[in-house]
Amino acid sequence: MAEDSQIPIVDLAAWHSNANVEKKKKIAAKLVEACRNVGFVYITNHSVSPARLAEAFDMSKRLFELPREKKMLAPHPPGFTVHRGYSWPGLEKVSNAMGDEKDEDLPAKLREVSDVKESYEIGSEEDPDQPNVWLPEDVLPGYRTFMMDFYWECHRAAQTILSVMALGIGLSDEEYFRPSHTGHNNQLRLLHYPPVPAAALEEQRVSRMDAHSDWGSITMLFQDDCGGLQIEDPHKPGNFVDVPPLKDAIVMNVGDLMMRWSNGR
Repeated sequence: MAEDSQIPIVDLAAWHSNANVEKKKKIAAKLVEACRNVGFVYITNHSVSPARLAEAFDMSKRLFELPREKKMLAPHPPGFTVHRGYSWPGLEKVSNAMGDEKDEDLPAKLREVSDVKESYEIGSEEDPDQPNVWLPEDVLPGYRTFMMDFYWECHRAAQTILSVMALGIGLSDEEYFRPSHTGHNNQLRLLHYPPVPAAALEEQRVSRMDAHSDWGSITMLFQDDCGGLQIEDPHKPGNFVDVPPLKDAIVMNVGDLMMRWSNGR
């Protein structure tokens, strides 16, 4: 159960109900404490409704159930510059080496193990450097419209979280981070992990998504009831613990940029 997890739970209900400054500070302090001590936190009673999340999971399921030839009508562009559209299993490989490994060849070795996952990346329609790649409307009617609405709904939730963080690290202006997060540099990522034999994972012939850190300010993750997410125990490096699904909650983690920006605060 998520309630028994090492991951703290922060409830934003009071923040959304025109709470006074002192109440907001208590919520902000709890969020920042979780970020400092664990790096991950469940956020409940955020602004993305359960109904919208159910729609998003349903639309994502319909997307990944399409035949491969249909999904390939919106392929990830060649190269590493543009990260949009459909990425098929094996295209992307997460291979960060963790810790202070002395094996200089380790990253190359990790890249030899295929990532068995598929994804679809979406961004702002106003980002000229990362143009979206869309399926034809008749392949999955309503997909583009829904996902763009959901993209901006998630952005609004992120803006609130950034305000909570600003207050929590002692800034007098809770809007401090917002001007630098307009939403046009965000990424909405739909992920699907097809079934693979357990032996293939145990023998490291394939992987899902290896241990890594996120490079941005924050990451917000919505889980289904399958689970599978793990994080490194901050008190026991190299030991990974489960992050059980908590229905309709955001699993939020601090990214490399925010750690640098806040000087580790």
